[in-house]
Amino acid sequence: MLAIGSDHGGFALKQAIMAHLDERGIAYRDYGTYTEDSCDYPDFGRAVALAVAGGDCERGIVICGTGIGISISANKVPGIRAALCGDCFSAQATREHNDANVLALGARVVGEGLALMIVDTFLDTPFSQDERHVRRIAKIEG
Repeated sequence: MLAIGSDHGGFALKQAIMAHLDERGIAYRDYGTYTEDSCDYPDFGRAVALAVAGGDCERGIVICGTGIGISISANKVPGIRAALCGDCFSAQATREHNDANVLALGARVVGEGLALMIVDTFLDTPFSQDERHVRRIAKIEG
């Protein structure tokens, strides 16, 4: 199960991503927002992060205008490694090297087509399990 959430700035892109996940047959839980009315990104970044950290969902996707604020919010939750990605190489590398469990996107930064490719890359790339990456993640987790 995948957790997904956005503020008003990421709402339209979240809708497109959910339609794409439906097409791929990937189950998800929508943690809001549910309209384009102005709201606060930390509420939704935290909700997705708690779902992932608590084991209710394997991974998450968070979206705001830039992806910055919502990724900072998600990363405040222990056990979360949220990565803001604006390209497929970063999405692949953060999965292989950091075992990132939350993808952050900036709806005002990447277009829908690129965002869907980034989502696919993030979801389809496994963690490498290389010893050096395992060691580094352990240092991040402290």
